[in-house]
Amino acid sequence: MSEAVTTRYQVCELCETGCGLAVDVQGERLVGVRGNEQDVFSRGFICPKGLALPELEHDPDRLKSPVRRDASGAFQRISWDEALSTTAERLKSIQRRFGRDSVAVYMGTPVVHKYGALLMRGALLGALKTKNSTSAGSQDTSTRFAASYFLYGSAFSTPIPDLDRTEYFLCIGANPLVSNGSLLTAPNMRARLRALRERGAKLIVVDPRRTETAELASEHVAVLPGGDAALLLGMIQVLIERGQTDTAWIERHTRGFEALARHLRSFTPERAAQLSGVSADTIRRLALEFAQASSSVAYARVGVCNNAFGTLASYAVDVLNIVAGRLGAAGGALFAKPAIDLPRLARMVGADGYARWHSRVRRLPETAGDIPASTLAEEMETAGEGQVRALVTFAGNPVLSTPNGGRLARAVSKLEFMVSIDPYINETTRFADVILPPCGALSEEHVDLFFANVAARNVIRWTKPAIARGADERTDWEILLDLSYRLGGGPAGMAPVDWVARQARKMGFQFTPASIADLAIRMGPYGDRFLPGHKGLNGAKVRASEHGVDLGPLEPGIEHRIFHKHGRIELSPPALLAAITELSSTSERARTDELLLIGRRDIRSNNSWMHNVTKLVAGRDRCVLLVHPSDAARIGIADGESATLQSRVHRGEVRVQITDEMRPGVVSLPHGWGHAEIAAWQRVAGAHPGVSANDWTDDQHVESVVGQSILNGVPVTLSRTGTFASPSA
Repeated sequence: MSEAVTTRYQVCELCETGCGLAVDVQGERLVGVRGNEQDVFSRGFICPKGLALPELEHDPDRLKSPVRRDASGAFQRISWDEALSTTAERLKSIQRRFGRDSVAVYMGTPVVHKYGALLMRGALLGALKTKNSTSAGSQDTSTRFAASYFLYGSAFSTPIPDLDRTEYFLCIGANPLVSNGSLLTAPNMRARLRALRERGAKLIVVDPRRTETAELASEHVAVLPGGDAALLLGMIQVLIERGQTDTAWIERHTRGFEALARHLRSFTPERAAQLSGVSADTIRRLALEFAQASSSVAYARVGVCNNAFGTLASYAVDVLNIVAGRLGAAGGALFAKPAIDLPRLARMVGADGYARWHSRVRRLPETAGDIPASTLAEEMETAGEGQVRALVTFAGNPVLSTPNGGRLARAVSKLEFMVSIDPYINETTRFADVILPPCGALSEEHVDLFFANVAARNVIRWTKPAIARGADERTDWEILLDLSYRLGGGPAGMAPVDWVARQARKMGFQFTPASIADLAIRMGPYGDRFLPGHKGLNGAKVRASEHGVDLGPLEPGIEHRIFHKHGRIELSPPALLAAITELSSTSERARTDELLLIGRRDIRSNNSWMHNVTKLVAGRDRCVLLVHPSDAARIGIADGESATLQSRVHRGEVRVQITDEMRPGVVSLPHGWGHAEIAAWQRVAGAHPGVSANDWTDDQHVESVVGQSILNGVPVTLSRTGTFASPSA
């Protein structure tokens, strides 16, 4: 007789949305996943990626034990003790000989999805003490972090749109129907946006492509890639000129408005139109509609963040909300009030700041603890004191995720040592000497941490593991902590605390991140403060609520998220005023045969690491170059043909799909593909290789304020090369 199927509850960690899961288990084998209809946040919603979790869990290509690369390039299984000892000894040896900064670290997006990994991130960095820390966030979020740091005094003060109450939603460079919300944690975006339209509110999407979200919109505005900052500054100038700003609110909560207004005088709608590709009349109309709506909010994400003026554009989004009196107002941009106060926690552990150090070669600044990932190859190639000679990657694939991936692959292949914490052999980890694979996310507990700070509703969930891990499997935080101890550090990344932890460990005390989470909840805004009989929250109370604790809707107000000593929003930080001056002196783009390349995402794709799941890559080919009919006709290419795409750093073939959803002069490739080199280790991905969009992006072309990669608006040319042959032909 077969064992009965039982249901356990977890939270999906594949993307920012964090949907509640009902996990069906037979014995300890995962047999199915559904949306948890009782989850206090997602209410049963789940996307295709979540439904694919059983196939991901049972993927025969996923590593379950540590491996070591031998002289032939093959990977051989080794014990955890050998793997961790080898790693610690090699890293310590390299740092003794060449200095702390000779080891670089790259951390991928999944790190911030897992509370244990995020809390132990500081442990590893504290043990290594290297300034060469980079991350996926330095690719697409540093500009947003910097804008928040300049405006509010913390990189993690992030206002989000009050979608469920706004009457005018200006969505710029974001596609929430596909991303499920990005720095906007809000399950079931389709239902939310439909409800917005059904109540008569307007949805305006500003994007070079008519995206899936734009198909639902009241209006689509096809801006030039990189034109967002000019468009937004032009709108702000219209409000100032027409007397449509909330003067009383500005005087009460900000400083520096007069200096900002002086810098914006040159950004007339006509000037903004030249730089944005949006007509002056449209800029005026959008500005006045925004100010005169009963409630309104502007929101932007990756398309705005990773272009040539990403920090300025991210700042301008918030300034538009601020000068119109929409920040902190119902239906406008609100700050969450999570149970774990992330900005205060980040400030306490030193993870919040800007330009506290710089990269060695190009002197690019640190933002929120990371220097730009575009520095990796040059820091490895450039001889001298501080040259990177070893690399640690954790849940990341920088060869596919950073610019000029071919150059980085060549640089990584020549390193003295590399270790990767990753469940797969991928385009980057194939160069690793040691790979330390963590267990699957469903085998460890979940606590809402990072994304509760940008959630559309205040909730806290603490779920148990849904399935048991294998006898030889470890969680990612256990790997990080063990490695940190072996490197001479500890769980906190702060020397005094780590010393105490090491002494306690000798006496049998085993640290877990659960203790930090419990402390943060108890001392947070809803916590019990360790007071007997207090009705506030603690870890035990949250764990006892298997579907989560609902803490209520976002509330108006801003005071809890302003961290400047003067207590006001800073509207005129020198770095942003300089960026305004730089943008105002930019010449209008000349008309040439050159095209601008932008990225895009797909709801069935999760960066570069879920293409080994059959049900997510089945059906139509998603790795195609989208081209407007007028551009295709001029070049002489037909739908389905291959063409040669060339940038300053790369030339390669792509398959073309002709569509009028693109703005003329703009082409689009998706992010995360390019798997031809790993077919031996990921058989499904290898059968659907595609090409890597970041092979064409330029590691020397970076954003002016934080030095972040420019992944949108990359100059390219396209030429006809013949008919496409499918991989199976």
